Amino acid sequence: MQGPEIAAQLRSAHEALIGTVNALPPERRTAPANGKWSPAQHLEHIRIGLELTDKALTVPPFLLRWRFGRPNRPGRDYDALVQRYQEKLAAGGRAPSRFVPKNVAVAEIPAMASAIMQYADRIARKASRWSDRRIDRYLVPHPLLGKITLRELFYFTIYHAQHHQALIERDLAAQGRSESPT
Repeated sequence: MQGPEIAAQLRSAHEALIGTVNALPPERRTAPANGKWSPAQHLEHIRIGLELTDKALTVPPFLLRWRFGRPNRPGRDYDALVQRYQEKLAAGGRAPSRFVPKNVAVAEIPAMASAIMQYADRIARKASRWSDRRIDRYLVPHPLLGKITLRELFYFTIYHAQHHQALIERDLAAQGRSESPT
């Protein structure tokens, strides 16, 4: 995937996530689903991650190189990055406390969704500005994956929204099954 496709996928993944939450009845948006985070909390978790990703992308490249060094391995493609993330989760990886969302009121969801799309748009614009050659030459830290290239960060950001959308759908389906009369 190159810059323009990354940008389109970033926007699309976050629009789909927001659409999934907005399609729910208001009372389901903030209710914990199947003992897990509520759909609104998933949005807050994504917003927190996007905010930090956006901040990381404001750091000048020479400072990224100075602070995190050069990649010492070939960059991962999208599928390999997703597989690595899933392995980390399967091994017990969880969101660090600063990424754990607070409870969210229904009234907060529109502003949160707007913030998510603003961050996603900014990150998408930044992704499209990086040349295909340079995007693999700089590293940033990730709390679960360690040092990853900028391309991998963009891939992760796309997948992260898709992952949380799938979690919401899974938890709501499981909750629906548990509420059904037997």
